[in-house]
Amino acid sequence: MENLRDYIFDLKHQKYRKKVDEIAQNYQDLALSDKERVVRRFEYMCENEEAVILNNQQIVFMRTISNLPDCFTKEEWSEKFKNHYIHESGYVSNLLPDYTSIIKEGLLKVKERNDNYLKREIDALLKLTDKYLIEAKKLGRKDIVETLSVVPRYPALNLKQAMQFFRILHYGYMLEGGYQIVGGRIDQLFYPYLKKDMEEGLLDEDSALELIKDFFLSFNVDADLYDGVQQGDNGQSVVLGGVDEKGNQLFNLFSKLSLIASRQNNMIDPKINLRVNKDTPIEIFELGSELTKAGLGFPQYLNDDVIVESLIKQGYKKQDAYNYAVAACWEIVIPRYGFEIVNIGACCFFKVLEDLLKDKTDYYSFSQLLADYKVYLEKECDSLLKQYQNIYFVPAPLIESGLEVKYQNFGIHGTGISTITDSLYTIKKLVFDDKKLSLKELVSVINKNYENHDELFHYIKYQLPKMGQNNDEVDKIAVEVLEMFYDALKDKRNCYGGLIRPGTGTAMYYLWHGKQLGASYDGRKKAEPLSANYSPSLSTNIKGPISIIESFCKPDLIKCNNGGPLTLEFSSSMFKDNESVKKMANFVKLFILKKGHQLQCNSVNLNDLKNAQIYPDKYRNLIVRIWGWSAYFVDLDKEYQDHVIARQEHSL
Repeated sequence: MENLRDYIFDLKHQKYRKKVDEIAQNYQDLALSDKERVVRRFEYMCENEEAVILNNQQIVFMRTISNLPDCFTKEEWSEKFKNHYIHESGYVSNLLPDYTSIIKEGLLKVKERNDNYLKREIDALLKLTDKYLIEAKKLGRKDIVETLSVVPRYPALNLKQAMQFFRILHYGYMLEGGYQIVGGRIDQLFYPYLKKDMEEGLLDEDSALELIKDFFLSFNVDADLYDGVQQGDNGQSVVLGGVDEKGNQLFNLFSKLSLIASRQNNMIDPKINLRVNKDTPIEIFELGSELTKAGLGFPQYLNDDVIVESLIKQGYKKQDAYNYAVAACWEIVIPRYGFEIVNIGACCFFKVLEDLLKDKTDYYSFSQLLADYKVYLEKECDSLLKQYQNIYFVPAPLIESGLEVKYQNFGIHGTGISTITDSLYTIKKLVFDDKKLSLKELVSVINKNYENHDELFHYIKYQLPKMGQNNDEVDKIAVEVLEMFYDALKDKRNCYGGLIRPGTGTAMYYLWHGKQLGASYDGRKKAEPLSANYSPSLSTNIKGPISIIESFCKPDLIKCNNGGPLTLEFSSSMFKDNESVKKMANFVKLFILKKGHQLQCNSVNLNDLKNAQIYPDKYRNLIVRIWGWSAYFVDLDKEYQDHVIARQEHSL
């Protein structure tokens, strides 16, 4: 297994890759329908893919074509942009098809009840499967021959077949043009097969672990080919654990082995999310903390006590709420029933204040200013929602066959919560409480980027209380802002009649919005980045990570059900202590007990990060957490690297 892992990590498998010709102009000349184009491209790709089986590989299917030609010309896309709102690339994303039912049914059964477009795609996928079957026979790989003789045509009969079926489906979804199509609750899917295989003597824990490690390696062979803002942002997210409607813990042997497999593989995919609640045994938190110690940047912890309740309160069926998973980063998705755009846009909290103070500065009280801020925040949300009309997506017959759409809600990120909180507190303190200067004067200082006001700048940036320091007066502002955000969206409906889910994540907007903003009233200068997700500002002098939890758990996070994790960096040096894993586990448990919603912890070493920028070849194994996913540090653009370096390290 180690040899296969190293072979893939060293990218030696990429020698089998080639490119195919562009096809969009030909499709335009033939005046093909959009769906016909997608299906023809899928057939074209499957026909040109080669069957490559790596040495010792158990779960097969690997892209040998490095490009995925577009179905439309630039001119055709321009026309679509004129007539529609196009979300990101226009292809479907952040969806979770029903792997479980398809794996239990087999593609031949799925084919029987669907239209000709899907039948053609299934036929193309089965022909590619047969290429692998032929190659396996040539190599004398009887184990692979046995597996591919059953799946994906017929239902999986054992764990290996179920995993291979999953891999073929995931491969097909991405080949169809979908991106960030997530894996969902794999332990709930695979555990029945594992249990049966162990009862029948086909597997023991050791052989099951090796099989899971191989399965996880399959997520890494094509990961660099999947769309994302940066390498690593590929959406290969899976979920473990959770509770059912009766409160039973669903963490099982497959869940445990998955955490061990991920730690031993030491690769960025799949990204693991761990569903927990107040009753989750501390041993499970300790297993998760072993991955943090290893520097993987995951698991991300999801609090069922908060998330399930928030989904039910917003109208999701109880059964669906308890079966939630996560999208590429942290946004909540519902398997099978959700066709939701969980990241359709982002509301920048500080931009709202900028707009307000451009129009008016003659306030007589802080409460009066806050009242107007609420009005402007609602205007900003309304402005965003007006854009999202007449939305177009490229058809995706294979992906859509795994969906039975019930929910079509939108998710809006709320960016820069610490920046707006600290800025509003500065205004309250300097203008209304201490009356050190007028609001007009303070706005003038900010508009000049603190130029010639060094003393005031240092006072604001380093001496005034900030969110994350467990200061009730400061944190009360965060509570109010998030309440306003919820109020601004709670009665709104999208173009499908769906709801709008507010969230506390930033995604890449912590850099994008930061570049667009002037200086802020917390000591942040013009164009500097915001903090990532639901976190203190980068320069905040923190008393310790527990004070951060105290601050960031004060808002009612049940109302922020699009998600957005508290993101914290811990010094890797703290993990030299044998008790460190237990300390981390108890820290995470405290966050859950305080009704935090999501948490991701990064183990970093500042010297290693800085050296990696200078000597990248020496640090190819260095993994960091970005906004909702893990990446190899040296694969990131410098601005993302710099942001990780700027984040504050904590210890317990």
